[in-house]
Amino acid sequence: MTQRIEYTKAAPGAVKAMYQLEHYVRNCGIEHSLLELVKFRASQINGCAYCMDMHTKDARAAGESEQRLYLLSVWRETSFYSEREQAALEWTEALTLLPSNDVPDELYERVHAQFNDEELTNLTLAIVAINGWNRFGVGFRSEPGTYQPAQQR
Repeated sequence: MTQRIEYTKAAPGAVKAMYQLEHYVRNCGIEHSLLELVKFRASQINGCAYCMDMHTKDARAAGESEQRLYLLSVWRETSFYSEREQAALEWTEALTLLPSNDVPDELYERVHAQFNDEELTNLTLAIVAINGWNRFGVGFRSEPGTYQPAQQR
């Protein structure tokens, strides 16, 4: 698979806007480990190899276990994820698959029990952001394997 365009060079203003969104999400107060699970799960659903590569590397660098990463696509079948993580993953799936799903009141209530209003708004924005990045990665065929995580301090 060959990358179609280098969108970072083709439209630097668009990429700057995405980075500003990403900066907000990274600093919104939601646990980094949870954000990485959300990003990885949305990327799995969207089939974005570049983002899957990136977020598994970032999650591992931050101490995430291999087992939890391997089983993320079947998170409902395991006991490896906290109630808060399960709520975030279910919310991620509902919003990522929005065209074919509804977001039922029961789901909202389960998620809202784990996240206050601000956190739920920020979690939703994180899902919006990764879905946006996935559209860049899939649409322009970003090449997986090239990303290297920043050194953890």
